[in-house]
Amino acid sequence: MTLNLYQRIYEVVAQIPKGKVATYGQISKIVECNPRVVGYAMRNITEKMNLPWYRVINSRGKISFPLDSDAYFEQRSLLETEGVTFSEKNVISLDKFSFF
Repeated sequence: MTLNLYQRIYEVVAQIPKGKVATYGQISKIVECNPRVVGYAMRNITEKMNLPWYRVINSRGKISFPLDSDAYFEQRSLLETEGVTFSEKNVISLDKFSFF
């Protein structure tokens, strides 16, 4: 069951276009699961899967990795390359960039 649920989550993530983001909560509503399950699924993504994992952010419009981590800078850089902008407080406008 978990693999099937993860697959559904990955199918939704694959639909997020360049320059847009989705929150764990938005994805969880689509696949009808807890947002934490979306987080668990995201941790299991491999490079081979070629999914835009970096387009998934938290409900506050922020990247969930610690601000000073390499993972944070990688995700932010990938999003900025696609035209996603951040406020001075490191927040992405969900009104402007949310896909769902």
